[in-house]
Amino acid sequence: MRMPGDDASGLDWLLFTQSGVITWGQATAELSPAAVRHRLATERWHRVCRGVLRVGDQHAPFSTEQRWWVAVLASGAGSVLAGLAAARAGGLRGQFRYETVDVLVPHERRAADLLRRLPPGLPAVRVRRTHRLPAEDRQRGHPDRTGMARSVLDAAQWVGTDEQAQQVLAAACQQRRVTPDEIGAVLDRMPRVRRRPLIRQTLRDIAGGAEALSEIDLIRLCRRHGLPPPQGQERRRDANGRVRYLDAYWRQWGLHVEVDGAHHMDVRHWAADLRRQNGVWISGDRILRFTAFDVRHRPDEVAAQLRAALTAAGWHP
Repeated sequence: MRMPGDDASGLDWLLFTQSGVITWGQATAELSPAAVRHRLATERWHRVCRGVLRVGDQHAPFSTEQRWWVAVLASGAGSVLAGLAAARAGGLRGQFRYETVDVLVPHERRAADLLRRLPPGLPAVRVRRTHRLPAEDRQRGHPDRTGMARSVLDAAQWVGTDEQAQQVLAAACQQRRVTPDEIGAVLDRMPRVRRRPLIRQTLRDIAGGAEALSEIDLIRLCRRHGLPPPQGQERRRDANGRVRYLDAYWRQWGLHVEVDGAHHMDVRHWAADLRRQNGVWISGDRILRFTAFDVRHRPDEVAAQLRAALTAAGWHP
């Protein structure tokens, strides 16, 4: 907001909220065209692409926020950050093998050709047109973006592989950024979503308690090999009264399965895992442990051991 008697405050606030990225139209609404050209000539500002400017050294690396702003501002009025970039802007954490910045624009708009001429150091930007972006799928922000449920759903259909799609869905729900029901509600009103059956089944698995991708893989392994599905993320108290979450638990047969990711190799996690495993044995339950790699790449061996443990506990196919 412009402060009385301070001609620079409106511009300063705009540059602050937009991470130092501004359009020519925004700049000339605060300064004369000559003043803007002077800042460019003296290299206080520089052109990113046609109509988009950035404050500072031309050779300085772009921050993540600046990349988002360039993508949205260069795409024109009505554009919003979308997909994985929008989910990250909303707080989603994690490493995902997808660097493209997606932007949604109204369907009647044409994709901006100027985005093909972005300078080195910026990731690819993909402008996607949409017929439908209701108010509940939009969120005000810096920059404006799709809401978390729409962002995660779009990311799941746009990332490169099915595994990456499941990873995004699982991470968003595990981090409590969104619920399976919220994503499912958006899916219901978007009939032409890519990977629709995979996304729907993954949401069912997450709602059933499996939150990590390895746990989802374990449930599907059981389904393929005719084994009863476990209850995921079962709550129980250990000997010290603390609440613990079990990766997978067959309550009827007292079988507990832990799926170990890379963090379990750390000596501190390893010691804690051993203590937790001892507690399971003391309580009278059986426990099996598999690596996430084994669940994904040696499913027959995992299924054979699960079948043997369930049978020993009284399960009959």
